[in-house]
Amino acid sequence: MAAAIEPALPELAREIVAAIQREVPEYAGPLLGDFGRGILTGVEQALGRFLAEGTRGETDGGRIYHALGRGEYRSGRSLDALQAAYRVGARVAWRRVSRLAEESGVPVAAQHDLAEAIFVYIDQLAAESVEGYADAQAAEAGSLRRRREELLRLLLAHPPHPPAAIEEAGARAGWRLARQVAIVAVPPDAAARVARRLSGDVLHAADEIHGYLVVPEPAGLGAELTAAARRYGVAVGLGPTVPLAEAARSWRWAELAGRRASPGTVSEAQNELAQLVFEASPDIVAALRDRALAALDGETEASRARLEATLLAWLRHCGAQAVVAAELGVHPQTVRYRLRRLREAFGSALEDPDARFALELALRAGR
Repeated sequence: MAAAIEPALPELAREIVAAIQREVPEYAGPLLGDFGRGILTGVEQALGRFLAEGTRGETDGGRIYHALGRGEYRSGRSLDALQAAYRVGARVAWRRVSRLAEESGVPVAAQHDLAEAIFVYIDQLAAESVEGYADAQAAEAGSLRRRREELLRLLLAHPPHPPAAIEEAGARAGWRLARQVAIVAVPPDAAARVARRLSGDVLHAADEIHGYLVVPEPAGLGAELTAAARRYGVAVGLGPTVPLAEAARSWRWAELAGRRASPGTVSEAQNELAQLVFEASPDIVAALRDRALAALDGETEASRARLEATLLAWLRHCGAQAVVAAELGVHPQTVRYRLRRLREAFGSALEDPDARFALELALRAGR
């Protein structure tokens, strides 16, 4: 059969291409340039490869069908047109080959085997094109993801990049620059999942320590974030809504707020500004605690905890001992005893407004 079919291959290839142009609208126009050569070469290679199964040409031909699939994706078409072309090609090829087989006296049973082989082979070619299409799709998605991650890094940089650089990066990333944004801090392994739960075209990226989300025009963001935090059991920090040029500030606040969030909750920076002061400079806070509370260094751990709680409550309630006792759940006499010990430890500092302010900061930071 191969000897009978091989001389007819060039004419059969042209016949198949003509049939594809007639029956598949996407290929109805002239097959010009690389695309046209690719289609014709693909048909010729397919026929030759079928006749020389298992030769070197099989590997070389596979690249052509893989490339056809990539080309379809890059041209903006779906795989439907190429799959239809394969079906047309199989039908035309079988019509010609069956005639040649009959003229060559090939038994009917062998012709049936030949028909099955042709259609199985066409399925193989189609699978190679599907793989090429998927590879091109994945490559473009990866490239777009990298461009969007680069845009996110530019937005969060400090000092900020020039607006022209941001606009150019936004165009490359296919991201429409928003008037206002809010930055969200999440664990790095949750960035993509949380981003999918939010409205709008959310930028997201992650490194080994942080997950970053840039949410455009974030009206109603709090409720969506709360639902995502609960769904995935992650701690979320939400920065303030700011102009795009101030995204780095929103990120810094979001990261600080995220340190205070517990799994499944959202900490909104705008609602915790006083507490974020402690998170912003932990080394300064640690030094403040060491210095302000040095008078309690000689206490046992349990005793120190009781005295610190009593002192903080006393400072918060301006010395109202009955209120302090109620808050701590102890007898007023116990409060008076502890206050005597505190006065012995701190002396005149408890009468100095600045010292009391430093003590309360140190105690709140510890909590």
